[in-house]
Amino acid sequence: MHLTIFGAQGATGTRLVDAALAAGHVVRAIYHATSMPERRHDRLSWQKGDLMKREGLEALLQGTDAVLNAVGIEAGPRAVIDPPKLHSQGTLNLILAMRAVGVDRLVTISASFVETRARGPIWFRAAAETGLRAIFEQLGEMERLLRATETLRWTAVRPGWLLDEGPSGDYRVFPEVIPEDLIRTRTGDLAAFMLACAERDLHIRKTPAIARPEDPAKSGPDAVLREIVR
Repeated sequence: MHLTIFGAQGATGTRLVDAALAAGHVVRAIYHATSMPERRHDRLSWQKGDLMKREGLEALLQGTDAVLNAVGIEAGPRAVIDPPKLHSQGTLNLILAMRAVGVDRLVTISASFVETRARGPIWFRAAAETGLRAIFEQLGEMERLLRATETLRWTAVRPGWLLDEGPSGDYRVFPEVIPEDLIRTRTGDLAAFMLACAERDLHIRKTPAIARPEDPAKSGPDAVLREIVR
């Protein structure tokens, strides 16, 4: 397959590029940083792009079989006050560009916390509600845009709080939302599942959730709160 990956320089995007190349796909990796990432491969091409700018997106999508959107917003003070509209306006720009070039398959990142904040222990729920409400609301708007686009074969994957580690090989998939006692999803697992959805046309127009139990040192209050407030 010819895949276009947005957010290819991020934590999940980097693992998604690696997984796609390992599976034999041709990858057009879209980055937003000032300088081009250093990763090189004969089936990998880097192109600079910005989902917030409608102009030029069509050129990034020419000849692709599926789009995988791994763009994310970093947690922190700015996200609490005024996060960029990457998930709402950015997704709308992407939908319009895909329609213009005739590409109809999209796999994108959402969050289990769009469905409910009642996941994990009380300390996590309070921190997530306070610090990330604006991002979760924006992801909800993104999902509404997807549902309203009848011609798009989309999948919005709903992980828990992301843990930047490689694939476990034993992640679990749930309908709509992760179980109440789970918090974390590995970026390696998220990348593997997103690629599987694109390759096998899984979960069309659905919002599957993925997570797995992690060691308390990685899912306890010290680890998670440090990431939320950094």
